[in-house]
Amino acid sequence: MSISTTTDKTDNSAQITARPGISALANPTRFLALVRVVLPFFVLVTIALLAVGLWLGFSAPDDYQQGRTVRIMFVHVPAVWMAMGSYMVMVSGALGVLVWRHPLADVASRAAAPLGAAFTFLGLATGSIWGRPMWGTWWIWDARLTSFLILLIIYLGLIALWRSIEEPARSARMAAVVILVGAINIPIIKFSVDWFTTLHQPASVLRSDGPALAPEFLYPLLIMGLAFLFLFLTLHLMAMRNEIMRRQIRTLQRKLARNRKPTSGHVS
Repeated sequence: MSISTTTDKTDNSAQITARPGISALANPTRFLALVRVVLPFFVLVTIALLAVGLWLGFSAPDDYQQGRTVRIMFVHVPAVWMAMGSYMVMVSGALGVLVWRHPLADVASRAAAPLGAAFTFLGLATGSIWGRPMWGTWWIWDARLTSFLILLIIYLGLIALWRSIEEPARSARMAAVVILVGAINIPIIKFSVDWFTTLHQPASVLRSDGPALAPEFLYPLLIMGLAFLFLFLTLHLMAMRNEIMRRQIRTLQRKLARNRKPTSGHVS
């Protein structure tokens, strides 16, 4: 079973079929059943992690340089992680569309785009709030901030592309190509602090010689990172479920319209 229907020839998205080995996992009905099972668990884990992470974050001591503003890190950094992580989910979806023709690939990409845009906007907003007392300005066109702003523009452009093209299969292919081209921006964001002169400090968590953060800052940050990860997974599954149901409704509407016989008038 494809997301739309295997018999609806007017909907080209139905032509995207999975290979036999993964067809069982790609079945939308089974996927929706799985979502019903795991979604309540993800919601509970997300709430618990957010509660613990925020409590530890607000309980962390003031930084000797940044003072209380260091607490913005516990929202800003996980938002940045998930902004880039959301895009990598879209890259996987793009490969699924172009290479494996997986029926859920385009659904996963479409569902991840608004979430990635939201995380990117949150990262930019909290970064500006954090940068004002530290750098003396709300914004500066350095490599990290500029490349991250470009990420937001890519997200918004992809959302507009999906909504502007009516044919799902065509929009899926076009969006997949744009996603793969835009993926070059992810390593630029990641390594911009090493490649260019920037106000941002180098990586403090993922380092070859271990994290540079003190434990009282590192542990709340890691817990908030997990909380944002489960928040993304929860919202992503919900968005995929809604997208699948929307496509199923659209297919049913097309079937009804095609099967409806025109009424003929009586000539007296």
